Amino acid sequence: MATETPEVGPSKARTRRTCVRMALAWVVTPLFFLVTGGSLGWWEAWVYCGLLLVPMTLFVARMARTDPEFLERRFTRKEKERTQRRINLWSAPLLLALFVVPGLDRRFGWSEPSLAAVVAGQALALASCLGMLKVFLANRWAGRTVETWPGQEVVSTGPYAIVRHPMYVVIFVLYVASPVALGSWWAVIPAILYAPMLVARILNEEEVLVRELPGYEEYRKKVRYRLLPLAW
Repeated sequence: MATETPEVGPSKARTRRTCVRMALAWVVTPLFFLVTGGSLGWWEAWVYCGLLLVPMTLFVARMARTDPEFLERRFTRKEKERTQRRINLWSAPLLLALFVVPGLDRRFGWSEPSLAAVVAGQALALASCLGMLKVFLANRWAGRTVETWPGQEVVSTGPYAIVRHPMYVVIFVLYVASPVALGSWWAVIPAILYAPMLVARILNEEEVLVRELPGYEEYRKKVRYRLLPLAW
């Protein structure tokens, strides 16, 4: 008599997908830099990969055990908001240039940051990555897309007690630090040009949260600043 294959539960299926994605990240990210930079001697890129991929892998492994639903939200890419889809479309060339230009810079020697600048960029990139993970731990509802989720509550503690969008703070710092960490001054330009896209994303996100998340309007009155304390 044939036996039926047991059905894989949703949690196990999510964990399996997460493991596959992290394994691909370890392959695709270095391969991307190898193709764009064209050299195994590009040590800045290999250190950068390790600084970001190691803590992220450890974090994902932890969340796969403790909160797989969080990972599902982080890996959701389809935006429901039309405004967010437009912002993503406009910002895509900047984000691509942010990581392609350092490779071209490496190939053709357009700029050469000092060792001290590269090390500072690497340290800042690592600090930004760790800051991002801290935000994730403070807010398990921090999805990749702009939307609300069943049971979601306003988070007002930790970094959210300082600014309303700490995730975007560390993301922007990471984007500015990454080109220098990879040994390129020219790639800082698309990173800075990304700032208006970030502002547009935040403004639309706040509209969604005020409309759909109970208590968010009160939170906005309590925490006045979106991104920069005493400024905006």
